[in-house]
Amino acid sequence: MSKRRGIYWFNHDLRLHDNRLLQKASEHVDRLHCVCFDELKTMYDRRFLPVEIDDSAKREFKMQALGELNQSLMQLGQVLHQVSVTSLDEAVSQLEQMFDYYSITDLYVANSASWYIDYVVTKALFKRTDIVLHRDDTESLFHQTLLPFDLEDLPHSFTRFKNKMEGIVVPSPSQTTTQLPPPMNNRDGLPASYGCEPSSLKLHSSVRGGELAGLGHVRDYFATQAALSYKSTRNELDNWSSSTKFSLWLANGNVSPRAVVNQLHRFEQKHGSNESTYWILFELLWREYFHWYSHKHGAKLFAFGGIQNNRPLTTFYASRLRQWVEGNTPFPIVNACMNQLRETGYMSNRGRQLVASCLVHELSLDWRYGACYFQHMLIDYDVGSNWGNWQYLAGVGADPRGNRKFDLDKQTQLYDPENVFIRKWKGDQPNSRLNAVDMADWPIQD
Repeated sequence: MSKRRGIYWFNHDLRLHDNRLLQKASEHVDRLHCVCFDELKTMYDRRFLPVEIDDSAKREFKMQALGELNQSLMQLGQVLHQVSVTSLDEAVSQLEQMFDYYSITDLYVANSASWYIDYVVTKALFKRTDIVLHRDDTESLFHQTLLPFDLEDLPHSFTRFKNKMEGIVVPSPSQTTTQLPPPMNNRDGLPASYGCEPSSLKLHSSVRGGELAGLGHVRDYFATQAALSYKSTRNELDNWSSSTKFSLWLANGNVSPRAVVNQLHRFEQKHGSNESTYWILFELLWREYFHWYSHKHGAKLFAFGGIQNNRPLTTFYASRLRQWVEGNTPFPIVNACMNQLRETGYMSNRGRQLVASCLVHELSLDWRYGACYFQHMLIDYDVGSNWGNWQYLAGVGADPRGNRKFDLDKQTQLYDPENVFIRKWKGDQPNSRLNAVDMADWPIQD
């Protein structure tokens, strides 16, 4: 009987717990090659990211997560191979070469809203009838088969989605993978020391990428009483314990959303439930909605007119985009939030709404510049939540009320009345001018 030889491509599922696809691979193949690919900047990214950025926080968190996964795999006799590529077609070519070199019979890739993953898989498997493709929903609360509607019938608003989903029990996390087949190549993998350097992340002293770090954070959060007041504190701009921060590890697949809900229910059984504990699940349902939203709409997630094909009235002002990125606009609270993001790789949910509203409504810029900047800067970047929320603010997405414009002065009075946050993040020296003047604008008339 011929032996089965598989490739497991890790993406946004960098964990051993609640990973049914990895468990399936452990049971079905005799040899396994574990790989991850470098993150790519496509032509689309380059077009909507015309400024230099420092994404070191995002890269460091990801490196820590990969390093921890590699150590976990090594304890099971495996190793993680990182594949360096500079283009989508090179990723396709590398995968095809692995197919042939290792005589692969099975490919394991989790379902993802990241379109480039499907692109690479589809092209690499074109006419390859000798390879079986295995996929599973590892990023979501619910497997697609549990949705009470076809994906094409996904409700047009979150409220309708929530009403349909709240009666469905979130499945318990699946077992942790404790055994794996031997590797086909135990050379050229990530070194055991990869990602183990002392953390330089500025968000919080306890922040570190990885499955154990993420699960530890979830346990630590529910070991406090913070969940009982979450709804009243979640909009604070700069307090580590004001919100759960689960998104950091959820986005990288270090923690599964089902594991979070499992811990939430345990907390409620011990301490009781209230509106705040419900609101944690409510926010996870928002994440779930945008996950399936991105699967349904595909390329429309990145289209100027969004899912509504409603093209906003914008003009590209290079100087305005740079002011926004550098925290140098006429709006102190926006500047503070943008400075916080550059320094830490994170911004509160309220802050994200304010800076998005500023870019779209005050600066009149194409919303995709903001969405792409967030994509490359946020540690907790999630494709569906990021692009879906930006569509929401720009009035081209799922919001039935249209554009969401925030009064920035009023928001400052609500969330930073003493300017503590603004002063801390140096947003209090705003540039009073939006438009730059250069040689082409001469002569200037008084």
